[in-house]
Amino acid sequence: MYKILIVEDDETISAIMEDNLSKWGYLPKRVTDFTDVLSLYTSFKAHLVLMDINLPYYDGFYWCAKIREVSNVPIVFLSSRDSDADKIRAMSQGGDDYIEKPFSMDLLIAKVQATLRRAYSYSDQSLNVIQYKDLILHLERHLVLCGEKEVELTRNEAKVLTVLVQHQGKVVSRSRLMKALWDDESFVDDNTLTVNVNRLRKKLEKIDLPNYIKTIIGEGYQLV
Repeated sequence: MYKILIVEDDETISAIMEDNLSKWGYLPKRVTDFTDVLSLYTSFKAHLVLMDINLPYYDGFYWCAKIREVSNVPIVFLSSRDSDADKIRAMSQGGDDYIEKPFSMDLLIAKVQATLRRAYSYSDQSLNVIQYKDLILHLERHLVLCGEKEVELTRNEAKVLTVLVQHQGKVVSRSRLMKALWDDESFVDDNTLTVNVNRLRKKLEKIDLPNYIKTIIGEGYQLV
């Protein structure tokens, strides 16, 4: 079971996060003493830290730096600050991701799962999301998120996108994608793949990801 440390001084927000993380099978722990976050981190041995920036006593950047002195644990910043400068500072000081407030619990869980997958095991099937750049795909729910926008996919569209995301921007042959679509109940031909790719492109446009799938003539497709 993955342990997640919640460093958030807003008790309402931290309680909601704790409840949702618990429902997803994680073991969350909320920080209540903001004078010594590092000690709680080391005693709890968290697999991931959710770190607010605006905290009492010392800010999230300070505690991120302190944790980085002893650990490479994934740290996801949470903040109402939306400037590029804050995001750049968060990443440059050791953050692994940045979520702007207000955010949905669906987005939070997706970010947590994607970060854990990257950090510990890409093949860990208990982490039901995969990510490529700003795109997050829920494997079981066939749901794609980008920022606060989301769109549902059909089973076949999700199969195509899953293979493309797993290849992380590398070219995937048409034959490889057709094998992913194949099952015992349906015949898959070249036209079936083309139809699904075109539908997938249109759905990605709806969440501000236009031209996300590139056709490589004579080879296949890749995410850009």
